[in-house]
Amino acid sequence: MTLRTLRADASHLDAVAALFDAYRGFYGQPADLAQSRAFIAERLAAGESAIFIAQAADGQALGFVQLYPSFSSIDAHRTWLLSDLFTTPAARGRGVGRLLMNTARDFAVQTGAKGLVLETATDNFTAQGLYESLGWVRDTGYFTYNLDLRKG
Repeated sequence: MTLRTLRADASHLDAVAALFDAYRGFYGQPADLAQSRAFIAERLAAGESAIFIAQAADGQALGFVQLYPSFSSIDAHRTWLLSDLFTTPAARGRGVGRLLMNTARDFAVQTGAKGLVLETATDNFTAQGLYESLGWVRDTGYFTYNLDLRKG
């Protein structure tokens, strides 16, 4: 399968929004293409994230990765939060996720970042295997805490 990645811009909004909506569905959120489209449109318009899509030779969108800028105060360097990675079910096992992860890594290097960070579900063993095969190391020194401000 011939694949390529490209950085998404407004001309890719519909393709990215459809992938993003499917990604959210993978994590148990109800389908809401309008909400997904509005969210991605806002990220692109504001330059708040870097989104890369993987395409087949015929232009079909097979997956995406979304990165958010962050900074390490301790190291005094930029980092990137790899927030979202998704491949269509038909594209799984065909190297699309690996290509997107490597694209994210290359982008981080090009922007002078110290590194990338990500979180994944504890039971997402497929993703964990991919990350570890690419040299990512599970953090055993820090706990992640969340404060949900939408709950009373």
